[in-house]
Amino acid sequence: MAEIIQKDGTWAFDGRTVRIVPGTGKTHPLRQALGELAVPLEALAGVAFEPGRRGGRLRLKLRDGSDPLLLAADGRLPESGDPYRLPVENDRCGVAEYFVDELRNALLLDQVPDGPVDRFLLPGPAVPVSGGGGDGTASFDGDTIRLTWNWKAEESKASSGASTFPLSEVGGVRWLPAIGLENGHLRFLLNGRPAQRPAKHDPYALDLWGMSRKEYTAVLVAAAVTARLPHPSAPPRTSGELPSAAAPATDDHDALLRRLRELGELHRTGILTDEEFSTAKQAVLKRM
Repeated sequence: MAEIIQKDGTWAFDGRTVRIVPGTGKTHPLRQALGELAVPLEALAGVAFEPGRRGGRLRLKLRDGSDPLLLAADGRLPESGDPYRLPVENDRCGVAEYFVDELRNALLLDQVPDGPVDRFLLPGPAVPVSGGGGDGTASFDGDTIRLTWNWKAEESKASSGASTFPLSEVGGVRWLPAIGLENGHLRFLLNGRPAQRPAKHDPYALDLWGMSRKEYTAVLVAAAVTARLPHPSAPPRTSGELPSAAAPATDDHDALLRRLRELGELHRTGILTDEEFSTAKQAVLKRM
């Protein structure tokens, strides 16, 4: 067992799985909303410790295509919001190096390849999940996506009310964070409906402005949807075959209980509004 505990989170490796628990306090809202991660050994391509002047940083490298979150983010996660990076204090550098040695030895002994995969090896963010900012909020319960607008939304969106559509109508999802003066977006590509309008006028997109770190939580919705769409590298399916990324028919009871606790903490710290918390809580209880 190898474990390292830092302000930004805790990493533990039991020989088969790396468990990543976010820290409290000033941990990025994206990490807090994502919650605990269990990364199987087969999903890892490598690990490294990068020493610095005042400590260093642990980095996990996942195999391409193994994690729907990384696929949805497409390399655009902020450093502080990346769950696979852990700042290490100076007096814990020796522990970090031991963690790296243990993980590398396990990868070598199990002969885990470091190449890309054609199926998701991580389940993606737990549902129900919500996130966003800018002109609205996106939520996803595993079956249905709902976009609700705030007072900043353009009249064309606000007058038409919330957009609700089933996962079965979604052909893809794109997330782009705001960069500098350029707006970002969370856009859902519906089958047979090409996206031609700017995000601020598109009823199937959030317009993200980058004024708050909370807007990065929109990528969690993108990742949860991505996890339930066919893997981009999966071989073509035969008629009647379920997608490789299909959600399991049943949910683990303990996982749902953990999700309830996570939602309560997000509500207590102000990341979720009363309405968002109530909606997410009811969706979890329904799945239980």
